[in-house]
Amino acid sequence: MRPPRDAAETRVHDIAQRLARHQRCDRSGTLAPALSDPLMARLRDFVQAGEAVHMVLPAFPAKSPSRRKVLGTLPDLAEALSLDALERLCARIAAIHPAGARLTICSDGHVFGPTIGVSDPVIDQYQAGIKDMIARRGLRHLDTFCLLDGEHLHGTAAPTPEQRRAALMMRHGHPLADIRSELLRTDGGLRQLRGIIRFMAEDDWRPDDPRSATQIQRHAKSRAYQVIQHSLAWGNFLQQRFPRSLRLSIHPQAHGSDKLGIHMLPTADAWLTPWHAVAVDLGDRTVLMKRHQAENQGARLVHVEGRPSHYRVWPDQRRRVLQDRAAA
Repeated sequence: MRPPRDAAETRVHDIAQRLARHQRCDRSGTLAPALSDPLMARLRDFVQAGEAVHMVLPAFPAKSPSRRKVLGTLPDLAEALSLDALERLCARIAAIHPAGARLTICSDGHVFGPTIGVSDPVIDQYQAGIKDMIARRGLRHLDTFCLLDGEHLHGTAAPTPEQRRAALMMRHGHPLADIRSELLRTDGGLRQLRGIIRFMAEDDWRPDDPRSATQIQRHAKSRAYQVIQHSLAWGNFLQQRFPRSLRLSIHPQAHGSDKLGIHMLPTADAWLTPWHAVAVDLGDRTVLMKRHQAENQGARLVHVEGRPSHYRVWPDQRRRVLQDRAAA
């Protein structure tokens, strides 16, 4: 049922305020005063039509291959609490808008697999774990979508992930040379590139690695361009697949962007995600940290149902951990 125009506009602004509270800060540490015009237009379209607000979030690809960052290859408390946060966001929108809200997690693991050094079977296990968490935790506002669900990407009935990646790049990708020149043209593009290079270098580093830091950085840079190339292709495909939906991102976004960068859990690093980190229970709240940071600060590993789940900081350690986070 369509709400009256004045009531619809009030709902639009109330929902926009809810979404804005979850923003990832830009480089300056400040938040945009409101959603961008493109996001407001999409939000208004759903509300005025009396339809559930639909959001898409490219996220939850696979755990980082670096054991300095994460506990293993399967989802753990970091993912569980992040999914809970997305569910709460949808529920808060539904409390404003009777037609409700729905969020589709567009897992991009198979999009990046070879480039980030994670095999397709490991990605399959991670994504199955995410689906299981959503079901077991009763997160009724969330659903999932991945590269293997895009039936019209390839003509065969059951193409392999490699075939899907090739079809994605052929139909929605752009040449690396064009992407390089575009990234280097703007401050936002350079920040994105540097952030991904940092992540790739961290994921690639091993204690026994014979390569120099310069060689690791150079290799990370070449793969970072490929990650961005595949990410843009995936974004183009999602725009075609979900043309009306609000696009969310796990990365900070520039003011005026047609995407909204959002936080799921508190973190001192605006680029840190549940799949590049561990959950650390501070007693009054849970935050994300890289595994080696949690261990260096004396946090203790907690197992749940026989599997590593998260870290816990005891009361006598909490002040030091908070001071270290504030200085990060």
